[in-house]
Amino acid sequence: MTALVIAVLIKTFLVQPFWIPSESMLPTIEVNDRVMVNKLAFNWGEPERGDIVVFRDPAGPEVDESIPEAVIRSVLEAVGIRTRGRDDLIKRVIGLPGETVEIEGNHVMIDGISIAEPYLALGVTMADEGPFVVGTNEVFVMGDNRQFSFDSRRFGPISYDDLIGRAFITIWPISSFGPL
Repeated sequence: MTALVIAVLIKTFLVQPFWIPSESMLPTIEVNDRVMVNKLAFNWGEPERGDIVVFRDPAGPEVDESIPEAVIRSVLEAVGIRTRGRDDLIKRVIGLPGETVEIEGNHVMIDGISIAEPYLALGVTMADEGPFVVGTNEVFVMGDNRQFSFDSRRFGPISYDDLIGRAFITIWPISSFGPL
């Protein structure tokens, strides 16, 4: 029982595994990978360009759960019976507060300057889009698999309040184990 309580506390406040159900982060993260997310990452710092973040789906329904429902969900997630993933999204931080993001000539431009994106697969293409202005306490996020990613190009910048944490390691499958 003590181990279960400790697991729930760790999952609730420190780190949490997340299941990746889609191909939006290929090749960095594969479909069905499990990643660990540092839930304290943004309590003492702000997101940085290149961070891989998990956040609440802005198009998802607002879930209002009671304390008993939240405890049950946390216990099931802590022991691995239930996994997060369908209610949350994972993407890479591209634009920071006060910046303007544009896609032009197959390059992401921040305030008119092309950024290096070594994590993208060769041959990735992007349509010209933007400009998108990132507000105070917001980030602009995009999946690494640009052609198959539902991201800030569709739903706009993400509020800091909707960030759950920063993904830092792939834990499953074992063949993919390693830092992100």
